[in-house]
Amino acid sequence: MFLKVQLPWNVIIPAENLDAKGLMLQRSIVVCLLDDFAKKRATKDLGYYLAVSTLESIGEGKVRQQTGDVLFPVVFSSITFKIFKGEILEGVVHKVLKHGVLLRCGPIDNIYLSSMKMLDYRYVPGENPVFLNDKTSKIEKDVVVRFVVLGTKWLEAEREFQALVSLEGDYLGPVS
Repeated sequence: MFLKVQLPWNVIIPAENLDAKGLMLQRSIVVCLLDDFAKKRATKDLGYYLAVSTLESIGEGKVRQQTGDVLFPVVFSSITFKIFKGEILEGVVHKVLKHGVLLRCGPIDNIYLSSMKMLDYRYVPGENPVFLNDKTSKIEKDVVVRFVVLGTKWLEAEREFQALVSLEGDYLGPVS
């Protein structure tokens, strides 16, 4: 699910990027904000940071004594992506394993669909392994699959989410 959030942030501008006109200052603040934003990647509460939409305000700068850099408090609007238990989403299969498949959905790479959660399908090994059902529906690499989220897990060290999903429900499975 996409969320629009308003975030406070502290941007540190190196002393060499400051000038008297202020135009370069605003540009430096935006560039530093975008750089910091990209490095942070995601949080447990808000999910993955996707985009800065608007810079709402720039507070008064405070000079840091040790370095001479200036810290500016800013407030901006942002778009984030977070998945929730019970949500129905679509993902692309990127790996087929004997016991299930791994999917990608937006910025999330670790979505696991266990073979136990796709009851109509059976594993067919080979050079390009697939899961087939009686209606000749295939789940293979690069296929789009609609699924329901059973649970999510936040991994702090990697700053990313993992999810366990299922095809148990109406209108779930490969999307043609």
